Amino acid sequence: MDRCIGLITANYSVKNPSALTESRPPAALPVAGRYRMVDFALSNMVNAGMRTVGLILPYNYRALMDHVESGKDWSLDRKHGGLFNLPGSAFGSSRSGARFLIRDLIDNRMFLEKETRPYVVLSAANIILNMDYTELIDEHVKSGADITVVTKRASEENVSLTGFHTENGRVTGVHQGVQFGDTAFMDTFIVSIDILKQLLGWYEAVDYLDLFEALIGDLDRVNVRTFTFDGPAMAVFSAKCFYKNSMKLLDPEIDDEIFGDERPIYTKAHDNPPAKYEPGSKVSNALVAGGSRIAGCVENSILGRSVIVEAGATVRNSIIMQSCTVESGARVENAIIDRDNVVPARTELRGTTDDVLIKGKGTL
Repeated sequence: MDRCIGLITANYSVKNPSALTESRPPAALPVAGRYRMVDFALSNMVNAGMRTVGLILPYNYRALMDHVESGKDWSLDRKHGGLFNLPGSAFGSSRSGARFLIRDLIDNRMFLEKETRPYVVLSAANIILNMDYTELIDEHVKSGADITVVTKRASEENVSLTGFHTENGRVTGVHQGVQFGDTAFMDTFIVSIDILKQLLGWYEAVDYLDLFEALIGDLDRVNVRTFTFDGPAMAVFSAKCFYKNSMKLLDPEIDDEIFGDERPIYTKAHDNPPAKYEPGSKVSNALVAGGSRIAGCVENSILGRSVIVEAGATVRNSIIMQSCTVESGARVENAIIDRDNVVPARTELRGTTDDVLIKGKGTL
């Protein structure tokens, strides 16, 4: 889309760190066996015709850079435009909860200043959603707003989401945490590049704040309007909600809305063969990525690439990440097993739906 560029912020931390984010930033968390969190924002931008996208990296960027590389798998390895990997704050991942840290935007102001296109869509990499950004862009231009934020009616209490008070579609207040029915921010918004540069000038002295924290006192002179998204959108702020929202993808209707053919979610290509199901294996309601070999029982679970479930092994209500082996007689239930682990034969790893068992990368 000639009138718009994209900017993804990945330099933030989760409020409740776990073994899953010790060796990778939240934006690089695996989703549905073969995707990463950052894929959703990248794909939404590319599907809307954006050919210039910036990605603000965290200090622990290795896993994220290994995934996105040059942007080839999103058609962003281009001579003109393309994917720009931008430095995040030199002080490490920004403080918990700040998805649009003013310091990161100021430090990368040159990315904005060299652009001739008038608008930029900014998105964090912590939301699982498939959205047509062209509708957002059209509504923003039509409304004449300074900023248009993507919102959704909260389906439950969430202390990590940002909420908005609104009046006739205009944001009049910002608060941290939402209750059922509140207007929840989906960490995506559009703004003209000129207005964003003006805001960064206003708030240069408070660059340690999130942009929307700084805006609280200026909502009378900055016209921030809402754009309601009605499809499935799942925010990931902790290991618990990562598990909960990943399990929702086993619902065929939600899976189809997120990963449907109309607006594909792209990811890094791997040369894995299709999953192999041995005689006697039992698999039900599962997402199994390529390169896996299943000889045991898998129920209501998500398996990453090259996962082996041996005969006599059982996996239920669990997420098993790339290159893991569940040996014969082992049982895994209500658990997240990070990559490069071997669950020994006749071992039982069991959590509960409220207290999911987590095993970090290479710890078994």
